[in-house]
Amino acid sequence: NRLDQRVSRTRTWDALLAYCALSANPVGRLVLGVFDASTPQRDALSDSICSALQVIEHCQDVAEDCARGRIYLPHEDLERFGCSEAELTKAPASPALRGVVALQIERARMLLAQGEPLLAELRGLARIAVAGFAAGGHATCDAIARADFDVTSSTLRARRWNLVAWWARLLGRAWRAA
Repeated sequence: NRLDQRVSRTRTWDALLAYCALSANPVGRLVLGVFDASTPQRDALSDSICSALQVIEHCQDVAEDCARGRIYLPHEDLERFGCSEAELTKAPASPALRGVVALQIERARMLLAQGEPLLAELRGLARIAVAGFAAGGHATCDAIARADFDVTSSTLRARRWNLVAWWARLLGRAWRAA
C-alpha cells in the first residue's frame, strides 16, 4: 500500500515482480502458514504462483487501473510494443496493447509452472486450496487468450468448467509427482 502511494508506474518486469513480492506473495505465505506448511522452499514456490496471480489481475484491470492513475504493465514492454498510455483505456484493445498483455500472460504462465511443484509437497486441504488458486490463474489466462488479449472491451473471467478442469489436472499432476 505504501508503494502504491509513492509509485504509479512500473518501469520493468523486475520492478513488477518486486511489487508482487510486497503485495501478493505475503498472502501466499500466510496461506502456507495457516496450513502449517511453510518452509523456505515452499515459500519460494508459493511466491511464483502468487506473483503470477497478481500479474494476471493487473492484465484484467488495465483500463480500470489506468483510469485511477496506475499503470502496472512494465513501461519497457509498452515501449517495446509501441503502446501509448492512451491505448490502455480504449476498446477494443489495440494490437500494441494486445501484444503487451500477451507477453505478461506468457510470463504469468511460466511463473505458475515454476510454482506448481509446491502442490506435490503439500497434503490434504493445503494441496486442494493452492491447486484452486493456481487453477484460477490458468483458467483466467485461458479466458484472456480466448479474447485475443483484448482486456479493455469486457471483463474477462474464467469459465467455471475450465477452472474445474485445471484444478483436476493440477491435482492429478501433484498426486503423480508426490
